[in-house]
Amino acid sequence: MSQKLVGKTVLVTGGGRGIGEAICRRFALEGATVAVADIDAETAETTSANLPIPGLPIEMDVASTESIRQGMKLAISEFEKLDILVNNAGYLRYTQVSDCSEEEWDKQIDINLKGMFFCSQLAINHMIERKQGVILSMSSLAAKNGGLAASAPYAAAKGAIFTLTITLARFGAPHGVRVNALAPGVIDTPMTRGLSSDHASLSNTIPLGEKGQPEDVAACALFLASDDARHITGETVDVNGGLFMD
Repeated sequence: MSQKLVGKTVLVTGGGRGIGEAICRRFALEGATVAVADIDAETAETTSANLPIPGLPIEMDVASTESIRQGMKLAISEFEKLDILVNNAGYLRYTQVSDCSEEEWDKQIDINLKGMFFCSQLAINHMIERKQGVILSMSSLAAKNGGLAASAPYAAAKGAIFTLTITLARFGAPHGVRVNALAPGVIDTPMTRGLSSDHASLSNTIPLGEKGQPEDVAACALFLASDDARHITGETVDVNGGLFMD
Protein backbone atom coordinates (compact mmCIF):
# COMPACT_ATOMS: atom_id res chain seq x y z
CA MET A 1 0.00 0.00 0.00
CA SER A 2 1.05 3.59 -0.59
CA GLN A 3 0.50 4.75 2.99
CA LYS A 4 -1.44 7.84 1.91
CA LEU A 5 -3.06 8.36 5.31
CA VAL A 6 -0.17 7.93 7.72
CA GLY A 7 -0.78 9.96 10.85
CA LYS A 8 -4.42 10.61 9.99
CA THR A 9 -7.34 9.88 12.30
CA VAL A 10 -10.68 8.81 10.87
CA LEU A 11 -14.21 8.15 12.08
CA VAL A 12 -16.44 5.97 9.89
CA THR A 13 -20.13 5.69 10.75
CA GLY A 14 -21.70 2.36 9.93
CA GLY A 15 -18.14 1.07 9.94
CA GLY A 16 -18.85 -2.42 11.22
CA ARG A 17 -19.77 -4.14 7.96
CA GLY A 18 -20.28 -3.73 4.22
CA ILE A 19 -18.95 -0.58 2.60
CA GLY A 20 -18.09 0.92 5.98
CA GLU A 21 -15.94 -2.04 6.96
CA ALA A 22 -14.15 -1.94 3.60
CA ILE A 23 -13.40 1.76 4.09
CA CYS A 24 -12.12 1.18 7.62
CA ARG A 25 -9.84 -1.60 6.40
CA ARG A 26 -8.51 0.32 3.38
CA PHE A 27 -7.85 3.46 5.39
CA ALA A 28 -6.04 1.47 8.09
CA LEU A 29 -3.93 -0.25 5.42
CA GLU A 30 -2.96 3.24 4.27
CA GLY A 31 -1.73 4.13 7.77
CA ALA A 32 -4.77 5.76 9.37
CA THR A 33 -6.06 5.18 12.88
CA VAL A 34 -9.77 4.51 12.56
CA ALA A 35 -12.73 4.87 14.90
CA VAL A 36 -15.29 2.26 13.86
CA ALA A 37 -18.67 3.73 14.78
CA ASP A 38 -21.66 1.42 14.50
CA ILE A 39 -25.07 0.98 16.13
CA ASP A 40 -24.03 -2.64 16.80
CA ALA A 41 -21.35 -2.42 19.49
CA GLU A 42 -20.20 -6.02 19.00
CA THR A 43 -19.75 -5.53 15.26
CA ALA A 44 -17.80 -2.31 15.88
CA GLU A 45 -15.51 -4.09 18.33
CA THR A 46 -14.88 -7.06 16.03
CA THR A 47 -14.13 -4.92 12.97
CA SER A 48 -11.95 -2.55 14.98
CA ALA A 49 -9.89 -5.36 16.51
CA ASN A 50 -9.25 -6.95 13.11
CA LEU A 51 -8.00 -3.85 11.31
CA PRO A 52 -4.34 -3.74 10.19
CA ILE A 53 -3.93 -0.95 12.74
CA PRO A 54 -6.30 -1.74 15.64
CA GLY A 55 -8.94 0.97 15.83
CA LEU A 56 -11.36 2.48 18.31
CA PRO A 57 -14.81 0.86 18.50
CA ILE A 58 -17.65 3.29 19.19
CA GLU A 59 -21.29 2.40 19.68
CA MET A 60 -23.18 5.13 17.81
CA ASP A 61 -26.76 5.49 16.64
CA VAL A 62 -26.72 8.22 13.98
CA ALA A 63 -30.48 8.70 14.37
CA SER A 64 -29.77 10.11 17.84
CA THR A 65 -28.03 13.48 18.11
CA GLU A 66 -26.99 12.66 21.68
CA SER A 67 -25.38 9.41 20.56
CA ILE A 68 -23.59 11.30 17.78
CA ARG A 69 -22.34 13.91 20.25
CA GLN A 70 -21.01 11.29 22.65
CA GLY A 71 -19.36 9.26 19.90
CA MET A 72 -17.67 12.21 18.25
CA LYS A 73 -16.52 13.51 21.63
CA LEU A 74 -14.98 10.13 22.44
CA ALA A 75 -13.14 9.89 19.12
CA ILE A 76 -11.69 13.39 19.36
CA SER A 77 -10.73 12.85 22.99
CA GLU A 78 -8.99 9.54 22.27
CA PHE A 79 -7.27 10.68 19.07
CA GLU A 80 -6.74 14.32 20.16
CA LYS A 81 -7.91 15.32 16.67
CA LEU A 82 -10.16 14.16 13.85
CA ASP A 83 -8.79 14.48 10.33
CA ILE A 84 -11.41 12.61 8.31
CA LEU A 85 -15.11 11.85 8.81
CA VAL A 86 -16.87 9.29 6.62
CA ASN A 87 -20.67 9.46 6.84
CA ASN A 88 -21.42 5.93 5.74
CA ALA A 89 -24.19 4.71 8.07
CA GLY A 90 -27.33 3.95 6.13
CA TYR A 91 -30.61 2.10 6.22
CA LEU A 92 -32.79 0.88 3.37
CA ARG A 93 -36.05 -1.01 3.35
CA TYR A 94 -37.92 -1.20 0.07
CA THR A 95 -41.35 0.39 0.10
CA GLN A 96 -43.67 1.60 -2.62
CA VAL A 97 -44.78 5.24 -2.70
CA SER A 98 -48.34 4.01 -2.11
CA ASP A 99 -47.57 2.15 1.13
CA CYS A 100 -44.67 4.03 2.77
CA SER A 101 -45.66 4.72 6.37
CA GLU A 102 -44.76 7.82 8.38
CA GLU A 103 -42.71 5.63 10.71
CA GLU A 104 -40.71 4.21 7.80
CA TRP A 105 -40.22 7.67 6.28
CA ASP A 106 -38.91 9.08 9.57
CA LYS A 107 -36.55 6.16 10.18
CA GLN A 108 -34.94 6.34 6.74
CA ILE A 109 -34.61 10.14 6.83
CA ASP A 110 -33.19 10.13 10.37
CA ILE A 111 -30.51 7.52 9.64
CA ASN A 112 -29.61 8.49 6.09
CA LEU A 113 -29.85 12.29 6.27
CA LYS A 114 -30.20 13.74 9.76
CA GLY A 115 -27.31 11.65 11.05
CA MET A 116 -25.10 12.76 8.16
CA PHE A 117 -25.76 16.43 8.90
CA PHE A 118 -25.20 16.36 12.65
CA CYS A 119 -22.05 14.22 12.40
CA SER A 120 -20.77 16.68 9.80
CA GLN A 121 -21.72 19.69 11.93
CA LEU A 122 -19.62 18.52 14.86
CA ALA A 123 -16.74 17.42 12.65
CA ILE A 124 -16.57 20.58 10.55
CA ASN A 125 -16.55 22.85 13.59
CA HIS A 126 -13.59 20.89 14.95
CA MET A 127 -11.83 20.85 11.57
CA ILE A 128 -12.29 24.58 11.02
CA GLU A 129 -10.50 25.23 14.30
CA ARG A 130 -7.58 23.16 12.99
CA LYS A 131 -7.73 24.68 9.48
CA GLN A 132 -7.80 21.25 7.86
CA GLY A 133 -9.97 18.18 7.43
CA VAL A 134 -12.00 16.04 5.07
CA ILE A 135 -15.65 14.98 5.21
CA LEU A 136 -17.01 12.27 2.92
CA SER A 137 -20.66 11.26 2.76
CA MET A 138 -22.42 8.36 1.11
CA SER A 139 -25.13 9.33 -1.37
CA SER A 140 -26.53 6.82 -3.87
CA LEU A 141 -27.54 6.14 -7.44
CA ALA A 142 -31.07 6.37 -6.02
CA ALA A 143 -30.57 10.13 -5.75
CA LYS A 144 -30.25 10.34 -9.55
CA ASN A 145 -32.79 7.79 -10.74
CA GLY A 146 -35.47 8.47 -8.13
CA GLY A 147 -34.98 5.22 -6.29
CA LEU A 148 -36.14 2.82 -9.00
CA ALA A 149 -35.04 -0.11 -6.83
CA ALA A 150 -35.09 1.66 -3.47
CA SER A 151 -37.71 3.66 -1.57
CA ALA A 152 -38.97 7.23 -1.73
CA PRO A 153 -37.49 8.29 1.65
CA TYR A 154 -34.16 6.68 0.81
CA ALA A 155 -33.96 8.43 -2.56
CA ALA A 156 -35.02 11.73 -0.98
CA ALA A 157 -32.38 11.46 1.75
CA LYS A 158 -29.62 10.53 -0.66
CA GLY A 159 -30.64 13.35 -3.01
CA ALA A 160 -30.43 15.83 -0.13
CA ILE A 161 -26.87 14.69 0.52
CA PHE A 162 -25.88 16.10 -2.89
CA THR A 163 -27.04 19.54 -1.78
CA LEU A 164 -25.71 19.33 1.76
CA THR A 165 -22.32 18.31 0.40
CA ILE A 166 -22.17 21.56 -1.56
CA THR A 167 -23.42 23.56 1.43
CA LEU A 168 -20.78 22.08 3.73
CA ALA A 169 -18.06 22.40 1.09
CA ARG A 170 -18.75 26.12 0.69
CA PHE A 171 -18.76 26.55 4.46
CA GLY A 172 -15.52 24.66 5.00
CA ALA A 173 -13.46 25.72 1.98
CA PRO A 174 -12.19 29.05 3.36
CA HIS A 175 -10.84 27.13 6.35
CA GLY A 176 -9.06 24.32 4.51
CA VAL A 177 -11.83 21.73 4.95
CA ARG A 178 -12.87 19.66 1.92
CA VAL A 179 -16.28 18.00 1.65
CA ASN A 180 -17.25 15.46 -1.01
CA ALA A 181 -19.66 12.58 -1.50
CA LEU A 182 -19.80 9.22 -3.25
CA ALA A 183 -22.84 7.80 -5.05
CA PRO A 184 -22.58 3.99 -5.21
CA GLY A 185 -24.78 2.04 -7.59
CA VAL A 186 -25.51 -1.65 -7.04
CA ILE A 187 -22.90 -2.78 -4.51
CA ASP A 188 -22.83 -6.32 -3.14
CA THR A 189 -23.38 -5.77 0.60
CA PRO A 190 -25.50 -7.37 3.32
CA MET A 191 -27.88 -4.40 3.15
CA THR A 192 -28.59 -4.75 -0.58
CA ARG A 193 -28.88 -8.52 -0.80
CA GLY A 194 -32.42 -9.79 -0.94
CA LEU A 195 -34.04 -6.44 -1.72
CA SER A 196 -36.75 -6.03 -4.33
CA SER A 197 -36.81 -7.92 -7.61
CA ASP A 198 -36.28 -4.54 -9.27
CA HIS A 199 -32.95 -4.27 -7.48
CA ALA A 200 -31.85 -7.69 -8.76
CA SER A 201 -32.87 -6.92 -12.34
CA LEU A 202 -31.14 -3.53 -12.20
CA SER A 203 -27.82 -5.25 -11.50
CA ASN A 204 -28.17 -7.17 -14.78
CA THR A 205 -28.03 -3.91 -16.74
CA ILE A 206 -24.68 -2.66 -15.40
CA PRO A 207 -22.54 -1.79 -18.46
CA LEU A 208 -19.33 -3.06 -16.86
CA GLY A 209 -21.05 -6.40 -16.38
CA GLU A 210 -21.06 -6.97 -12.64
CA LYS A 211 -22.10 -5.58 -9.27
CA GLY A 212 -19.62 -3.39 -7.48
CA GLN A 213 -17.82 -4.57 -4.38
CA PRO A 214 -17.39 -2.63 -1.13
CA GLU A 215 -13.69 -2.38 -1.96
CA ASP A 216 -14.52 -0.43 -5.13
CA VAL A 217 -16.22 2.25 -3.06
CA ALA A 218 -13.40 2.19 -0.49
CA ALA A 219 -10.84 2.86 -3.22
CA CYS A 220 -12.75 5.94 -4.36
CA ALA A 221 -13.15 7.10 -0.76
CA LEU A 222 -9.39 6.78 -0.26
CA PHE A 223 -8.73 9.00 -3.27
CA LEU A 224 -11.13 11.67 -2.04
CA ALA A 225 -9.76 11.52 1.51
CA SER A 226 -6.13 11.76 0.46
CA ASP A 227 -4.03 14.67 -0.75
CA ASP A 228 -4.45 13.29 -4.29
CA ALA A 229 -7.83 15.08 -4.21
CA ARG A 230 -6.53 18.26 -2.56
CA HIS A 231 -8.20 20.46 -5.20
CA ILE A 232 -11.58 18.71 -5.18
CA THR A 233 -14.48 19.80 -2.98
CA GLY A 234 -18.25 19.96 -3.28
CA GLU A 235 -18.38 17.00 -5.67
CA THR A 236 -20.31 13.74 -5.71
CA VAL A 237 -18.49 10.91 -7.47
CA ASP A 238 -20.45 8.05 -9.05
CA VAL A 239 -19.29 4.48 -8.38
CA ASN A 240 -21.81 2.48 -10.38
CA GLY A 241 -20.15 0.54 -13.20
CA GLY A 242 -21.70 2.86 -15.78
CA LEU A 243 -25.27 2.20 -14.65
CA PHE A 244 -25.90 5.94 -14.67
CA MET A 245 -23.75 8.31 -16.71
CA ASP A 246 -23.97 12.08 -16.74
